[in-house]
Amino acid sequence: MIQLGTRWLVGDEPPSRLPQPVIDAVYEVEGELAEQGVDASEWSWTLTWLEGKPVVELDDETTVEYDPETDSAIVTAPEG
Repeated sequence: MIQLGTRWLVGDEPPSRLPQPVIDAVYEVEGELAEQGVDASEWSWTLTWLEGKPVVELDDETTVEYDPETDSAIVTAPEG
């Protein structure tokens, strides 16, 4: 089954088809950006599917991946 990706702006609601740990991680990243005073109002998240698992990437290259074995999200911050 092919799953189509999507994009949404920071601050908008993530797609409901995402696993809850991924949604929670997206909100956590957005909260951290707000705490740091980063203006991410024009940034977008991009959802793609890799081997049936969601991969969400922010414009700054922060990535959220889903681990179905542990039902958890792995957040990888950009280098630099």
